[in-house]
Amino acid sequence: MAFGAAAGSAFSDSQQVRKTVIRTEHGVVAAQHKQAAQAGAQVLRAGGDAVDAAVACSFVIGVLEPWMSGPAGGGAAMHWRADTGTAHALNFGMRSPQGLDARDFPLSGRGVAGDLFPWEHVEDDRNVQGATAIAVPGVVDGLGQAHDRWGRIPWVELLQPAIEHAQKGMLVDWYAALMIASTTRELAKDADAAALFLDDGQWPKGSGWTALAEKRLDQARMADSLQVLAQDGARALYDGDLGAAMAADVADKGGSLRHRDLREYRAAFHDPLAVPYRDALFYVLPGLTAGPTFADVMRRLQDLSLPDMATAVPAYATALRDAYRARLAGMGDDGESPAAPGCTTHFSVVDAAGNMVAHTQTLLSIFGSRVVSPSTGFLMNNGIMWFDPVQGRPNSLAPGKACLMNVCPMLGQQGARRFALGASGGRKIVSAVSQLASYVTDFGMDLEQAFHHPRIDVSGGPHVIADEAFPQDILDSLSRDHDLRTTRRNVLPYAFACPAGVMRDGDRNQGCTEVMSPWGDAVVAGDDN
Repeated sequence: MAFGAAAGSAFSDSQQVRKTVIRTEHGVVAAQHKQAAQAGAQVLRAGGDAVDAAVACSFVIGVLEPWMSGPAGGGAAMHWRADTGTAHALNFGMRSPQGLDARDFPLSGRGVAGDLFPWEHVEDDRNVQGATAIAVPGVVDGLGQAHDRWGRIPWVELLQPAIEHAQKGMLVDWYAALMIASTTRELAKDADAAALFLDDGQWPKGSGWTALAEKRLDQARMADSLQVLAQDGARALYDGDLGAAMAADVADKGGSLRHRDLREYRAAFHDPLAVPYRDALFYVLPGLTAGPTFADVMRRLQDLSLPDMATAVPAYATALRDAYRARLAGMGDDGESPAAPGCTTHFSVVDAAGNMVAHTQTLLSIFGSRVVSPSTGFLMNNGIMWFDPVQGRPNSLAPGKACLMNVCPMLGQQGARRFALGASGGRKIVSAVSQLASYVTDFGMDLEQAFHHPRIDVSGGPHVIADEAFPQDILDSLSRDHDLRTTRRNVLPYAFACPAGVMRDGDRNQGCTEVMSPWGDAVVAGDDN
């Protein structure tokens, strides 16, 4: 008898991973870090609005998941106000500094770069790595504006959980150690980033492989900066000495961000983009986000009959492919490396009154620019990478220009059900959000069913990536019209986006996060957190 090597991956075929979804009359916070969700849920328990919970959750997750987002990042959010029955779009995306000179980003002639977007390679990766890649951040101003409108709990109290976490320092467990290890070489290039995340400037901090070991990051400087923001308000990062110090740090390291850029920055509320879909209605952000692409996908599905998954999944693939072609042609978002790591965070909130927040924030690349501002302790973004370094294109790099984002926080309603969804994962986000929207509205799924169901990813590349958990007949159908690749959902790397969502059905709330995320969780405000 002849023997040979077995085909397939090394991962277990029998292992099953599930997350429990609880239905409750209390508020729910679903976030990619459990302790951030707990902070938001505690705020809801104390009588806070969904917006108050979002503020607390945002700052905590910036401390405890610093490679994904933080005060020096950007993003967008959708807000639902139950008392008026209105949706509000809030864009706090990054902008290029006014003093940026596109001539400082010459093409190397070495072909395509290899991080999130396959732009032409720039000399020394100046648009990807280091202080030259830093854009004007917007998260804190966005949170401040939302709180000014709807917050009920004093701002200073909402930042206390983040301050306490930063004073203790983020615990470097096995998952955090893996994330740090993935970017060790780049972090070592900045002395302040190396001091924060590495041992001896070159080895990733980690707790080892025993449950008893404990190592924490020294985030004391970040704690001090958060205390300033708590006492002086959100605009302290823009108008005050804190912002001046951060801008000076960036200038000292060779970047173009200046205090003037911060002083002139304002997040903006917009009328949302309403997307009718059969008997449902979705709300997303307009403009330079993935909202218009989501709307295009749903319009392409609108007139199709989707009686079952065997019909729906190939239709998703075609609609996503065609919508991304339109996005590439019109908005200049010219693709993403299939190996690109996840680099964003999303959380969703619903309170007991039915107010909702779908909030996405990001540093762009994992660990952003891999630069830490020593005066503030903040890990800085690399938002300049969102721009095409080739001039004369729709999204070409220029000074004082808004960044094109892939974020897609979404609100939806159908009958008695309302929901707030979003995801992290770069250009994978739209695939996830549009499929979840269809799962809920076309197939009547709740969040537990929708989040555990297999998905595909179509992100503008040549392939359709499908979860190998799909039945074989669906995979066969996909392969007839598309270049199909199959994979499994796993902890790392993420082949698909990582969603987080909440739903309100009548007066009962529920929440769920990406099933494979080891940190993500939905926390009920009625729990003793």
